[in-house]
Amino acid sequence: MTETTELADELFALMMAADPLDASLYGISGYDDRLPDLSEEGEVALRAAAADVAARARALATGDPVTRAVVAQQAEAIVDRLDARSAEYTITASFFAPAGALLTILPMVAVTTPEQGRDYLLRLAAVPGVLDVLAERHRAGLLAGRLPVAHLVRDAIAFVDRYLATSADEDPLARQEHAEPGFTAERDRLLAEAVRPAYRRYRDVLEEEVLPAGRPEGRPGLCWLPDGAAIYSALARVHTTTSRTPDELHETGLALMAELAEEYAVLGQRVFGTSDQAEIFDRMRTDPELRWRDAEEMLGAARDTVTRAEAAAPEWFGTLPDSACVVAAVPETEAPGAPTAYYSPGAMDGSRPGTYYANTSRARERHRYQSEAIAFHEAVPGHHFQITLAQGLTGLPMLRRLAAVTAYLEGWGLYCERLADEMGLYSDDTSRLGMLSLDSMRAGRLVVDTGLHALGWSRAQAVDYLRGNTPLPLVEIESEVDRYIAAPGQALAYMVGRLEIQRIRAEAERALGDDFDIRAFHDLVLAGGPLPLAVLDEVVTAWSASAVVV
Repeated sequence: MTETTELADELFALMMAADPLDASLYGISGYDDRLPDLSEEGEVALRAAAADVAARARALATGDPVTRAVVAQQAEAIVDRLDARSAEYTITASFFAPAGALLTILPMVAVTTPEQGRDYLLRLAAVPGVLDVLAERHRAGLLAGRLPVAHLVRDAIAFVDRYLATSADEDPLARQEHAEPGFTAERDRLLAEAVRPAYRRYRDVLEEEVLPAGRPEGRPGLCWLPDGAAIYSALARVHTTTSRTPDELHETGLALMAELAEEYAVLGQRVFGTSDQAEIFDRMRTDPELRWRDAEEMLGAARDTVTRAEAAAPEWFGTLPDSACVVAAVPETEAPGAPTAYYSPGAMDGSRPGTYYANTSRARERHRYQSEAIAFHEAVPGHHFQITLAQGLTGLPMLRRLAAVTAYLEGWGLYCERLADEMGLYSDDTSRLGMLSLDSMRAGRLVVDTGLHALGWSRAQAVDYLRGNTPLPLVEIESEVDRYIAAPGQALAYMVGRLEIQRIRAEAERALGDDFDIRAFHDLVLAGGPLPLAVLDEVVTAWSASAVVV
């Protein structure tokens, strides 16, 4: 084992210890009895360890340069994230906030062995401690002027209220079953005597102490917090793996919006008989034929789309995942605050399949034309292909297989929405309009995320911009904007990543000419695990140069 590989393994162990729920989701053993340490002391120690790893990676002159670059970027990203002190002020009704993540992720963790059953009970017993620490972090944030956004705090209170209103049988944390004697009784006792009272205490802290100090909707961005501009610039660097400034990203988004207007005109003429963007958007928002009848229809269409993509994939990919993607509805207790859809990776030990979750809440308010593009992004050939194949790269250090390089991961997903059009997977022009609608949302993210966190936009400004420049319904626009507020910079990664992957592919096509093989290109992009964009560029450039016939 080389020094570089040892360093990668050291950082990966550090990351799994810091986020043991992620470890359990991936099926990484040794962490199933733990929950995240959100304390100030825990984060100080983690920051010091990550900074040390980053420095050693930058100093190395031997070993695999790709692995060295990934180690350095991932370690430095930990430092930047911790410097944002997000635990103090990130309060919202979804897994973007720590309290919501517990209720969202714990029910997904496999409990199939006696040891896993015992570990799950230890985790339930530890929930009160995590929530008490989180409450203290919120109080520290209030004293330092790092205030949460009031309406998101109200959403979080409602989220906890929904949880507390569930019966003992419906409790999402009671989904885990095991035949081990005494497991069910002890699980139910912990939920009744420890977990639920802890969430009730946490909820009261939010309502009585945090909410009154929350920022108004007119000041939701990081720029309104102490050192907010520097924090946001660092988070933009973390999520895009580029040095592009918020101002540059904002201008890129505006330019992309102008290009999309031309595509809307062409497809709108074919579908609705008009090239006027306002009329096209109005039809996309208001035509009842473009909405779902119910949740069952929505899920059925998603499953059909995934099946169709899996059938076409061999023409475009030389290496395919061994396991199919499961499609399921977002759980009811989570749905009101959840995104439109998301992918949950399968466990590496095969105990839980990769799953595409579609948000079927308020299904009749959601539009069917987006369904195909979302499935191509989240499931096949998007996240399911990339993550499942990366998990199987046993010749690489675990860090390389599971690195959280947002721009690569989400850039790939967004690239696949356009790739699906090349593959002939969209069923009609209406679904292609759905592709454009998601494109405009991602381009809009560059404008709105930077607007909120760097330029001082209000929530209403962000909502109004997306209403004027995308055809998304208001329910989705508001959910998207609240997500950008809660997770600064994360939304930038999608379009930046896609643009880079497209640029890298175009350069390879120019270099190789008729020798360019799309299956080989896709296999190469997926063969190294998640990579910072500059590193991916170097890998593909070297491949193109080696393949050129002189």
